[in-house]
Amino acid sequence: MVSARTIAETVTDPELPMVTLADLGVLRSVDETLDSVVVTITPTYSGCPAMDAMRADLSAALHNAGYSDVDVRTVLSPAWTTDWITPAGRSKLAAAGIAPPGPAPRPGPIPLTLTVPARRVPCPLCGSADTELLSEFSATACKSLRRCRSCSEPFEHVKEI
Repeated sequence: MVSARTIAETVTDPELPMVTLADLGVLRSVDETLDSVVVTITPTYSGCPAMDAMRADLSAALHNAGYSDVDVRTVLSPAWTTDWITPAGRSKLAAAGIAPPGPAPRPGPIPLTLTVPARRVPCPLCGSADTELLSEFSATACKSLRRCRSCSEPFEHVKEI
């Protein structure tokens, strides 16, 4: 029988189907004993509406692979960060036309500025750094909508968390 971890690592994200939950860093652990599997996942942000689908997809994949006792648990600490997205996940996002996030903000004092800091997000289609923000929110709350000034194509960007 294929290991439970191997099966769980194939489950894709319901909102970003080009990446797996493992690529996103949402899949935290898979503990397998003789008669059960416990999978631990962390949402990309609290209140993520895709969590029920993630749990159901993981359970279905493991049940279909022959595992009868599957428990999918959600843990909130430590909180997920975009730094947990794997290099392969970042490449898959870019290949699908979605700009991967840059480094996540670091904890500590936040400098007070009176202007919005400029965020440099290169276009995943042509590579140009000349892009603009169209909307802070896109199809999901964790993505923004941007447009490339060079190739004129719109694209989504996974926000740094």
